[in-house]
Amino acid sequence: MQHIPYGKQTINQDDIQVATKALKAPLITTGPVTKEFEDALAEYCDANYCVAVCNGTVALHLASLVLLNRGDKVLTTPNSFLATSNSILYVDAYPIFVDIAKDGNIDLDLCETELKKDPKIKAIYAVAFSGNMINQEKLKYLKEKYKIKILEDNAHAIGAVYNGIKSGSCTNSDISIFSFHPVKHMTTGEGGAITTNDKAIYEKLLSLRTHGMVKTSNMKPWEYHMTALGYNGRITDFQCALGLSQIKKLPNFIKKRVEIAKKYDEAFKDTILKPLYIFDGKSSYHLYVVKVDFTKSHISKVDLYNKLREKYNIGLQIHYMPINKQPYYVSLGYGDENTPVMDKYYEECFSLPMYPLLSDEEQDYVIKSLFEILNG
Repeated sequence: MQHIPYGKQTINQDDIQVATKALKAPLITTGPVTKEFEDALAEYCDANYCVAVCNGTVALHLASLVLLNRGDKVLTTPNSFLATSNSILYVDAYPIFVDIAKDGNIDLDLCETELKKDPKIKAIYAVAFSGNMINQEKLKYLKEKYKIKILEDNAHAIGAVYNGIKSGSCTNSDISIFSFHPVKHMTTGEGGAITTNDKAIYEKLLSLRTHGMVKTSNMKPWEYHMTALGYNGRITDFQCALGLSQIKKLPNFIKKRVEIAKKYDEAFKDTILKPLYIFDGKSSYHLYVVKVDFTKSHISKVDLYNKLREKYNIGLQIHYMPINKQPYYVSLGYGDENTPVMDKYYEECFSLPMYPLLSDEEQDYVIKSLFEILNG
């Protein structure tokens, strides 16, 4: 069996053709195709505004520049990629790591406990881990009761729906961000986006994306004014052309992911392999995470990981090592937070291959190989 990674892009000839066409246009960066992509994404998510940027990390950084002030305290999850909490540090704000719930998302009840204790907490950065949207009723309640800012990190969750609320709609948040890295649901090579329903936030994001520059009708035609310390977060038109092609295929991509998730659910029912959650219609499944109690297994997590890669050619991945236990964060004084659910989760979790091009034969092979090792 050829190597089976945990995730990869789905690129067809028509994707290549539209990107090539955009490369032949007069403007190939932040031109008309970028705006077309932004409009299509905003419409897909039911959001008023969208700003496309060069990657998901930049999306988080620009969002933090808009939402946070120096010294703000921000509740966030240890179960994410580094960029989520790093973006808080980028603007000299202070992340506070809160334990996760059993579905891998930040525990919003614990967030409320922290909010009651400390009025200096100004925001929650909530990650829709693995594609599973955050509890929207609870998010709305916390936002309204405690008058805080909410960022939804939906890098894993484009296409997810929670009781009719679309991921990225910002129904109960100020800003939502996406990533279009190749392992995500859709790709622009690298790329990201920010959605919002607030016009002032939208206009500030547009300026920050391009060095803090603005142009108005009363300026000389060659003039621009730098009104803030912005950055270069621009994305190219040929990336956005690819994004426009991919977004049309997104429903089919998600349908395939759900089919794979349901097959895994059925295969692992009443076995040593415990899905992080069973499909309930709310996840768009960027990841399919399972847990194994390795204290009751004859094999360690490290040995399972290595054996599947080396003998079976299956690329498991671990999502994630707790951010607060990373060496840099430990150097800042983190690492001793009371996060028992996260700690246990990290001991047991791993992500299985999950992407639209994963064939039925490959799915069967992954399932068979796991049981061969775990029951051996």
